[in-house]
Amino acid sequence: MSRKYFGTDGIRGTVGKYPITPDFVLKLGYAVGKVLCKEGGTVVIGKDARISGYMFESVLEAGFTAAGVNVVLLGVMPTPGIAYLTRTLHADAGVVISASHNPYYDNGIKFFSAEGTKLPDDIEHKIEAMLDEPMACNDSSHLGKAVRMSDADGRYIEFCKHTIPSGMNLSSLKIVVDCANGATYDVAPKIFEELRAEVIAIGNEPNGININDDCGSTQPAQLQQAVKTHQADVGIALDGDGDRLIMVDRHGNLVDGDELLYAIAMAARANGGLAGGVVGTLMTNLGLEHAFERADIPFKRAKVGDRYVMEQLLSNGWCLGGESSGHIICLQKNTTGDGCVAALQVLAAMVSQEKQLHELVADMTKYPQTMINVRLEEKLDLDNCEPVQIAVQQAEKELADTGRVLLRASGTEPVIRVMVEGQDAARVEQIAIRIAEEVKANV
Repeated sequence: MSRKYFGTDGIRGTVGKYPITPDFVLKLGYAVGKVLCKEGGTVVIGKDARISGYMFESVLEAGFTAAGVNVVLLGVMPTPGIAYLTRTLHADAGVVISASHNPYYDNGIKFFSAEGTKLPDDIEHKIEAMLDEPMACNDSSHLGKAVRMSDADGRYIEFCKHTIPSGMNLSSLKIVVDCANGATYDVAPKIFEELRAEVIAIGNEPNGININDDCGSTQPAQLQQAVKTHQADVGIALDGDGDRLIMVDRHGNLVDGDELLYAIAMAARANGGLAGGVVGTLMTNLGLEHAFERADIPFKRAKVGDRYVMEQLLSNGWCLGGESSGHIICLQKNTTGDGCVAALQVLAAMVSQEKQLHELVADMTKYPQTMINVRLEEKLDLDNCEPVQIAVQQAEKELADTGRVLLRASGTEPVIRVMVEGQDAARVEQIAIRIAEEVKANV
């Protein structure tokens, strides 16, 4: 329930037994209103820049008001901005209409609790149960109202600016910002400009169908070229809904989520602001784990997905975690991944330490990694496939503490992902091919 994707050119998925259609979204708004909000309560709704967002915003608004819930429409707003405003406006819930880094023809819905966090499973189950109940529209005196918030952007901009030390500015930096023609197209350049950086904005002209199209954190080639062309100090690439971040150093080299997590962690520790350790995922590069070992910073791995990173952070009482994709959670700053806030932490480290980005991550060496996707015709039980397990054990023995092996079934397609990483690129590739062939032989 927390995030489901669908397209306006046809049904692309379901929530349980329910096909995702505008009619369903109407009922979903009603069900969420009944479960999360008291009558007369408030929900905030924001969206990214894709064209279908306007339609689903209207449908959700109708569902909530029919449930007697008041609606505050934020317009185009980054996902983390919606989480922030859900909290500060003391709303009962927040709604994000976005398909993140997906193409424009996909869209999705995500809900935040009153605290700006993802919904727990028991609440999702209650919403699913309510979907089976008929809509019983209130009489006119008990319907909700809808208003549009005119200063939502400004509030989020000020929030972001205050996540770096008071009095600090970015006047020494020339920055290229790629907004992915998405939710950050307006706010991101303003955040850095108001902190006195020289800003060149690209991917900041959304038309409803160009979101994530050859731009943003998943396709950063234009940003790399722009950084070199403008001789900028750094490049910042956000995704369509603004919760992921990839950066580019002054030489045009990509700096991924693992490296950014290292830079933020080391700066936080230097400032006495690192509470405990850091959480990564099963896909986090082994080089980051070893770098944290050398720095005596505790590190744990969660399953892939920001939800699992968050679970590990909360269970350990830590505040910093993230994924290689650039979804970085700074819990001391916001309750969800926030690309602008994460970027500001890196920029603040550059300014305070008087270092370029490549210097901040110089002590972390990423290990070569080979990923092979093995497509299946039928399901394979990896845990009980002895030949594959033997191949993995042999590889782990061969790599010892210089590398690692991960086999993972895709959650979205019939694929087994074989990942091997280590210090020797050629050796890593050979081992990955060997294990992939063993997987194929046992399908």
